[in-house]
Amino acid sequence: MKIVFSFRFPVKLSCANLTMESWSVDQVCNWLRQSNLAELVPKFRAEEVSGAALLALNDRMVQQLVKKIGHQALLMDLINNYKQQKRGLQSFACVCEAGLPTLPEISGANLQLCSARCRTCSYTLPNFPYDVKMVLRERKYPDHSMRIRMVDCLQADMTKYLAGSLYPNSHQYNIVVRALMQAYPFLNEDGNGFLVWKRALKDRFKYVRRAIEDDEQVLKNKCKFGHRRGQRRKSSSSENKPYDVKAQKEEESTYLEGDAMYVQINWLKQEYMKTLRNWKEVNKKMNATMQIRRKMICDKTPLKDILRLFPFLRCPYQLFREFQLLTHMDVYQKTIKILEIYSESILSLCLVKNNPMNIMLQEHLKENTEENVLKYMKMTAACLLLPDVFGDDCSLFAAVNEEVKVLTPVLEVKNPFNVNSCRFALYIEKQEVAQLSDCTTALAALVAAFHVFNIQCPSRIQRTLKFLMSLIFEMDIPQAFLPGQVKRGLDT
Repeated sequence: MKIVFSFRFPVKLSCANLTMESWSVDQVCNWLRQSNLAELVPKFRAEEVSGAALLALNDRMVQQLVKKIGHQALLMDLINNYKQQKRGLQSFACVCEAGLPTLPEISGANLQLCSARCRTCSYTLPNFPYDVKMVLRERKYPDHSMRIRMVDCLQADMTKYLAGSLYPNSHQYNIVVRALMQAYPFLNEDGNGFLVWKRALKDRFKYVRRAIEDDEQVLKNKCKFGHRRGQRRKSSSSENKPYDVKAQKEEESTYLEGDAMYVQINWLKQEYMKTLRNWKEVNKKMNATMQIRRKMICDKTPLKDILRLFPFLRCPYQLFREFQLLTHMDVYQKTIKILEIYSESILSLCLVKNNPMNIMLQEHLKENTEENVLKYMKMTAACLLLPDVFGDDCSLFAAVNEEVKVLTPVLEVKNPFNVNSCRFALYIEKQEVAQLSDCTTALAALVAAFHVFNIQCPSRIQRTLKFLMSLIFEMDIPQAFLPGQVKRGLDT
């Protein structure tokens, strides 16, 4: 059945009589009653919501005015539908004023295509967050995190106007980016802003798209061209030994751009959510994204954004591996040797004999006789007493049974001498980055974090970390750094 729509608008179409902008408060209330939203009339009348105010409402304002979620959704849907119809009418008026031939008949088959074109003929930028608008108003170029938020906002708004589609065409990208450049010309001061923002917006759409599920025809093609049904990669033996960081041939890092980079990052994020991980493939993709990750860190990208894109940096094994790729040093094995060699010397120093941590250790040593447990306790105590040995600030090194209060890398330690309930965690910027199994892993992770995330060492913990880094990199330790028996232990 063919449905034909005939248009009887005059040649010069004026939308002035059709707009909400000119409505009074009473007209808005009548519109609410006609839309089965009569319950909202008293509130809208009390707040004096006119037609112009109605069109200016955003999600937060609607939540304040309307309590029921169903009414909120219906109201926003009605407003958005009106805006879309208005854009379509304006586009139609422009076509008629241009003196084009009479409009062709629109049948049910091509009605959807026509409406989609009307929606993309003109575009209005979305309301950016308040802090973003303030920066743009001051004509300041937004920083990295703010640019990401702007692109997210544009992508979400485009998805609405494309009826949920995640596959806009090049013309639609051009319309949106051109609107952004016209509203904020300073974003294109270097002449390349248009291409940069378009590339970022396209990459954002590729990032949010879900992988296409294999239907029966896809599976048949895979079988036809040699892909076996149910074929899986063999698991890596490194799953069983995540902390066994061995010297291995480093794969060449490559700088990935556009699609390739996001494919790698998306795979890493999905693999991180699995219980059994393909560590061999993880290592390969972490190598492939090394340079882009280092560039983000050097550009002072917020830590939460880095960990969101590369969540495997939360795994101690990958943190140690990143350190090894940067320095060619195995920080975990070096830390084991440091604690094994110096734990007895540190605990015998006069400086720490009356320390609460040492007193707590002596009490727990009396309750246990097993050799491995005693060794573990002594290594833990030696690790936590290191700042006291060098006269540094302990709060910048570890928060023992306390809340983390510093922004630089620090250890959170709970019940350090209780083998069954002890807990170690690495914190950076007051957020937990990694959970750690013992004091050795914790100390290695702390040292690696400063280097991997390019964080400057605070002066009040500098002596302790310089001592550790000197041993890890096998450098000469300044004699002024070595108190008493620790110095004699090195001489031997």
